[in-house]
Amino acid sequence: MPLPHYRGRFAPSPTGDLHFGSMVAAVGSYLDAKAHGGEWIVRIEDVDITRCTQASAVSILKTLEKFGFEWDGPVVYQSQRTAIYQDYFNTLKNRGIVYGCACSRKELAENPKGIDGAPLYLGKCRQGITDGRAVRSWRLQVPDDAITFEDRIQGTQTQHLAQDVGDFVVLRADGLFAYQFAVVVDDIEQGITDIIRGADLLDSTPRQIWLYRCLDHTPPSYAHLPLAVNSHQEKLSKQTLAPSVASHDPVPMLRNVLSFLGIPINADTDSLADFWKLAISSWDIGKVYKKQKIESFL
Repeated sequence: MPLPHYRGRFAPSPTGDLHFGSMVAAVGSYLDAKAHGGEWIVRIEDVDITRCTQASAVSILKTLEKFGFEWDGPVVYQSQRTAIYQDYFNTLKNRGIVYGCACSRKELAENPKGIDGAPLYLGKCRQGITDGRAVRSWRLQVPDDAITFEDRIQGTQTQHLAQDVGDFVVLRADGLFAYQFAVVVDDIEQGITDIIRGADLLDSTPRQIWLYRCLDHTPPSYAHLPLAVNSHQEKLSKQTLAPSVASHDPVPMLRNVLSFLGIPINADTDSLADFWKLAISSWDIGKVYKKQKIESFL
C-alpha cells in the first residue's frame, strides 16, 4: 500500500520576531517535508490573544519569505478558528471526559510541580464541584497509565499522565481554548502527518497523543529538534532577550542553523535557491544531534 502523503507544518506564536531558535524549528520542519516530497504549511498560533499581536504575525511571515521558505496553501490563524474548537470541545463534553473545575491559580500553586514545571493537578474537582463554587475552567480526564511514543530524534519517550501532569485544561478560565487542545484540533483538521518541532514541547506530546485518542484520530509522527538555549541554559525567546534574525543576508544564518543541528552544508554558494536545493538533498534526520538542548553562540 502507498504511504500516506507527508504533510508537515511550522506553527509559530506571534509574540515577537523570529529568532535563531525559531529558525531551527522552521528549517528542520521545512527540510523534512521537502525531502519527503511533502507539503509544508504555516499556521499562526495566536489562540492566546492576550499575548499575541498582528504586527508579530506580519513580521514572521515577511521573514520567512525573505529566507526563501515556500508554504503550501493559505496561512491559518488560530484566532479565527474558535467555532471549530468549540465543536471538538462539545464532542469531548458529550462523551463525558471533560469536567468543570473551580480551582483558582492560588489553590493550584500549593500543589507539587508536574513534569513541565506547572502545578500538578490532583483531581480535586473530578467528582464534581462542591460548596456551590462556579466553574472556572474545563479539564480533560487522563488515564492512570503510561503513554509511550517513538520520537524520530529523541528515541522512546514515556510519560504517566496522571502522575506527571494530571487532568489538564482544555478550556481556560478566561474563555480561551488551551494551546494543548487547539494545536491537536488544528493538526487533525489540516491533516498533519509529521510534526518536527523543538524539544521544549517534548513533555507536551503525551497530552496531545491522549487528545488524539479521545477524538478517535491517529497521532502523527513526532520528531523533536534540539532546543537552542543561551549560556544560562534558558530557551531563546523574547523573554530571554533573544535577538531577531537579520533577513538581509539569509544564507549565513541558514548555514548556522544546519551546523547547529549537525548537518553542515559545506558547498560554497551565496544563492538562496541553490542553498535550499543543497539543504534538501543533504537532509538526513538520522544525523541530527540527539540532544534536547544545545547552547547557541549567536
